[in-house]
Amino acid sequence: MPTVARASYRHGDLRQALLDAGLEMAREGGPDAVVLREATRRAGVSPNAAYRHFADRSELVEAVSDAAQSLVAGAIEAEWDAVPATLSAEEAAHAHLRAVGRGYLGFARDEPGLFRAAFTVPGDLDQALSPEKAGPGGRTSFQLLGIALDELVAVGALPPERRPGAEFSAWSAVHGLAMLVLEGPLRGLDPEVARAAAVRLIDMVDRGL
Repeated sequence: MPTVARASYRHGDLRQALLDAGLEMAREGGPDAVVLREATRRAGVSPNAAYRHFADRSELVEAVSDAAQSLVAGAIEAEWDAVPATLSAEEAAHAHLRAVGRGYLGFARDEPGLFRAAFTVPGDLDQALSPEKAGPGGRTSFQLLGIALDELVAVGALPPERRPGAEFSAWSAVHGLAMLVLEGPLRGLDPEVARAAAVRLIDMVDRGL
């Protein structure tokens, strides 16, 4: 499970302490639970101290969203890195695409509050490659999806003419399932049934592209 760093102000890094507090609040209740005054309380500083780093609550929520997206990317990277090096190029390409789906849906399942913070805060694709959203390997979840799709094209598993816009089809499918389970009519599914649905969806996306 991804972890959030320290929750109190230490060693002069107030911005990070406030961000850590914001991530804790998002983990507990999603982006709506992120409150600047509460972040300062958890960091152990006066409310006015926060304004040197975040002009208002929306700036803190945006930073929390970016940091949550970096945790999603880290979860995807962990699945990606677990793909055996002994696979053929074509097998690895399919495995990498499936790793993206597993990491994304697994994070949504394990960290629903942070997942909501990552993907329900307003933002545009022009920031999809922002370093603040990248995982430990320096790639965002959107970049990892694109790399996996490019690998499928390179090995002949995805026709080049079907590559443009494939990110949107794949992303929409897995995100749709994640939100149906988190907030929609599938939220009452038995966890094992939800996991099975995730496996079948990833298989459908892989074969349907």
